[in-house]
Amino acid sequence: MSGDKNHPSPSDPSHKTSSNLLVLHGQHFGRTVFALCNYPALLVAGILRLEELQDSPIEDYLADMQREHRVFIELVDSYPGLLDRLTNGEEEDIIHVGELLGKGASGAQGDDTKTLKSAVLEWLMPRGQAVIPPLSRNIKSNHGFNHEVTGALLCPTGLDWLNAETKQRLKSGETAVHGDQWPIFLYAVYDYDPKDPWKGLLRSEILIFGFKHVFMSPSSVDKEPKATHSSNTYLHGMKSVTKGSLAYIATQVRFSLSSSSVFSHTDTITDSENFYHSILDLLEDPDESEEVADLMMWWTHISSNSALSKIHAK
Repeated sequence: MSGDKNHPSPSDPSHKTSSNLLVLHGQHFGRTVFALCNYPALLVAGILRLEELQDSPIEDYLADMQREHRVFIELVDSYPGLLDRLTNGEEEDIIHVGELLGKGASGAQGDDTKTLKSAVLEWLMPRGQAVIPPLSRNIKSNHGFNHEVTGALLCPTGLDWLNAETKQRLKSGETAVHGDQWPIFLYAVYDYDPKDPWKGLLRSEILIFGFKHVFMSPSSVDKEPKATHSSNTYLHGMKSVTKGSLAYIATQVRFSLSSSSVFSHTDTITDSENFYHSILDLLEDPDESEEVADLMMWWTHISSNSALSKIHAK
């Protein structure tokens, strides 16, 4: 197929530029809006659904399809000219665009998984205190429920990590932990109040550290970073903390604490995809809008006292 301004041929210099921009956009979109996504399938289904919606409203679709379409719309709205390119292109072009976006998203996720694996170990204990027994930075077999510290942080609310039988059942896998069983590390000061489930939720120190590490710079965890233009927030115009970014960081930190060595959203042991979606489900629940608004305001305050605001004030 010959190239034009909307569909440059591989020999056209603009083709490489367009591809690079789509990869970069995939990095940002996966971190801040929706991760663990099959982008080619999302785009193909989204285009087909646009035609179907001419005859039936989105409310007639199942909840997961409604979310998928919201993600599709947000994606095409966030990249100028993308919708025109998709609607006027052949299916192979749609799939190619999706592959480029997916390459960016999976690449970012892989990079963050790699760097957080060792960074998280620095956040487990107060400064100056050592983790005993030591945790390896490269081998995770003694992480997760196999270690006293990481096990306590991963222990689901409602279970008592200090109970020897509970601890052993978690360690052996006899007690399976599903993605919608939230760990204690999601809560401020690692304390869950069953009478007030929103108290401290998604406000823990380890989540703040994880957010700063990924979206600002690794050095920002230990000190106030300089307002450079190299952070992920500046490169992609991120001006506020998003619901997607909170779910993303929570999922990354959870995996970093676990004993699993390879991140896979289809892994039934870590159940990362279910966990990620369960966080988003809560943050997008209309019945929880007041608490969510309060949470996002809290995160806005956290980010406003960091390089995130200073970068955009430049």
